[in-house]
Amino acid sequence: MASAPEQFEGFMIHSSEKWSDFTKGKFTPKIFEDYDVDIENECCGVCGSDVHTITGGWGDLAVSPICVGHEIIGKVLRVGPKVKGFKPGDRVGVGAQVQSCMKCPQCKSDNENYCPHQFGNGYRADLADTYGAPYNVGGADSGKPMKDRDGNQIWSQGGYSSHSRVHEQFVFPIPDNIPSYEAGPMMCAGLTTYSPLRRAGTEPGKKVAIVGIGGLGHFALLWAKGLGAEVTALSHTAGKKEEALKLGADHFVFTKDKDWAKPLAFTFDFILNCADMTNEFDLKTYMSTLAVNGTFHNVGLPDKPLPEMMAQDFAPNGSSIGGSHIGSKKEALEMLKLASEKGLHPMIEQIDISEAGCKKAVEKLKINDVRYRITLVGFDKAFHKK
Repeated sequence: MASAPEQFEGFMIHSSEKWSDFTKGKFTPKIFEDYDVDIENECCGVCGSDVHTITGGWGDLAVSPICVGHEIIGKVLRVGPKVKGFKPGDRVGVGAQVQSCMKCPQCKSDNENYCPHQFGNGYRADLADTYGAPYNVGGADSGKPMKDRDGNQIWSQGGYSSHSRVHEQFVFPIPDNIPSYEAGPMMCAGLTTYSPLRRAGTEPGKKVAIVGIGGLGHFALLWAKGLGAEVTALSHTAGKKEEALKLGADHFVFTKDKDWAKPLAFTFDFILNCADMTNEFDLKTYMSTLAVNGTFHNVGLPDKPLPEMMAQDFAPNGSSIGGSHIGSKKEALEMLKLASEKGLHPMIEQIDISEAGCKKAVEKLKINDVRYRITLVGFDKAFHKK
């Protein structure tokens, strides 16, 4: 069985002041354990979380240098002695989580994405776990820091890299008919939008609205339509109408029109908010379009607090507001099956990975100059020299 090198290579950031200045360097991966899968990375999506992290929008860097990226597709090189679901040569994906305790009620009920121990030594939960989290020996709840040969804490590092080493619970088999560059962004953006739609009971007869037709929102349109709902795209960019309809929207509403919400009062069973500037929203207007007991659900995560609301604002339609964190493995497999069987294809730009390529990718994303996700490709040339 082939093995990964002792150290992995990746394109890394050293400070938030120079957040787009990537340098190629080496890092020590986690110690190989019984349930681990070693992966030779083929490509990696570029997520808004990567930009929030490296710019310091979500706080100081947890570790420096840091290699971000949590939308990884690659080939299995070797598996641990207790791994049952994978073998060398399998094409697999990894998303925004790589550890949990596997013991708590959440982990035992297909809710491992809500494990209270998933972030290692209690490190704040606003950072994607695939990078920037401290590893523990034997699991996230062990309380035993995993250290390298020099006694330094080993931190998780992401997918702008040559290889990944991940517990099998957080590795997903990729259907043959989904191209790797499309599958990559499904690992985070796809799953982050699929999970709340699925848990909201999205199906024929339901009316669903998607706010923010971008990297997250364009996936949400695909999934909501694929699950059978009547889908409305809500966007402040009129030029996205044609693409939104192609992606699955039945209706398009331009939210800069005066009184846009009035004809939609009591309409939507579920609104999935994929925008990351919700802090600037008139939330009461959006909430007014919900049907009785409808939910306004956030997966876009702004750097600033949500607008202030009164408890009375929820009373007219018995509405509620919520949020969610990525999704479970069960949901990831369902999502991939849906995409495979219905031929659902996201809109992806490809950029060859390099110091310049990483810089270009994150800078494009920072200014929203993307339709609608970026996948870094060309890993063989950058790392594997094939």
